[in-house]
Amino acid sequence: MAKKKEISLEKSDASLTKEDIIVKEKLTSLGKQLIKEIEAGQSPYFETVVRGRSNVLHGEEGYLYLGDKKEKRVFLNVAQAKKFMQTVAVAAKCKKFKEENLHTSIRGLFYQLKFTLGEDLDEELFEEQSESNELVEDLEVALNLKREDLNLSTDRKGVVAGNLVIRDKFGGEETEIDCTKQGRSGWMIPSDVDNGMEFIDVDVDYVLVIEKDALWQRLNEDKFWKKENCLIITPKGQASRGCRRLIRKLADMKLPIYCFMDCDAWGWYIYWTIKTGSMNLAYLGRNIATPEAKFIGVTMSDIERYDFLKKLTINAKEVDLKRAEELLSYPWISRHQDWVKELKIVLDTKKKIEQDALQGPRLTFVGEYVREKVENKQFLY
Repeated sequence: MAKKKEISLEKSDASLTKEDIIVKEKLTSLGKQLIKEIEAGQSPYFETVVRGRSNVLHGEEGYLYLGDKKEKRVFLNVAQAKKFMQTVAVAAKCKKFKEENLHTSIRGLFYQLKFTLGEDLDEELFEEQSESNELVEDLEVALNLKREDLNLSTDRKGVVAGNLVIRDKFGGEETEIDCTKQGRSGWMIPSDVDNGMEFIDVDVDYVLVIEKDALWQRLNEDKFWKKENCLIITPKGQASRGCRRLIRKLADMKLPIYCFMDCDAWGWYIYWTIKTGSMNLAYLGRNIATPEAKFIGVTMSDIERYDFLKKLTINAKEVDLKRAEELLSYPWISRHQDWVKELKIVLDTKKKIEQDALQGPRLTFVGEYVREKVENKQFLY
């Protein structure tokens, strides 16, 4: 029986990539460490970095990251025993996913684990998905991995068009995707843009990230990406992990990243999470943040450049004003005087502008606006 099991594992490994095998080895090493401690008569423990706000830092590099504070989860501690057991169960299940070369969502993981202790026991391993979600993040931090490396996928969100060719190895097949030939729909960004994903050709001058799908469609219809030799990406609101990771990878290729958002609380938030990352994903640090990103608009200063916008501002909501004040309190934002000026204009006038307003004079003006901003380097950093 032992021999058959060994052969089965070898066949499983043969279907895995080099990166998959490294992930599997990290999970295996964690298990071996725990067994070694038990055999030595010690209480096994699991160590991870504290992910609370008190341990989130922002450095000169321009992105949020975790500090050095650590916490231990000890099996023989009554208060920690269940969480320790849950952590081991999550790691074991992810190792199984790697061996099977199958993917699921964090919701799927929750249901796989929910009754792992057995049908004859009343005790559930997890009562709520939030419990298993937190432990997935612990594993990401402790093993220096992303959940996508653990074969855990998230919702697809975000669309691309432009001169980008990708080779996608997935489900036992290999597909070449040409992002110039995706019609009106564009290429949908998957949650994992690293494993089995390879850039074959990226022939563009810059990347334009557009907050709203409607504006992306407007520019795609005009073939803006073809005329200006750029990639156009819309995160369709807040950018997903996969979308932010794709933007980071494109920035690593020395491509300028320009962000085209609303001048309001939501637009600012989307931009700054792309640029610096976010508190809850600080453990991914630079892997998901793009400090090089620049904000081309819409800005309150555009009213001085484009007279028609004076008639198209709308009243700022309380959330917009509170967000402006909050952003001014962040040292990594307040050190940029152009941003200070913009946010103070919003607070003083209690007005805001949506990127849709640029369609006021004519629908094609949106492309003219972006082109002018890029050519004249009119950015907020």
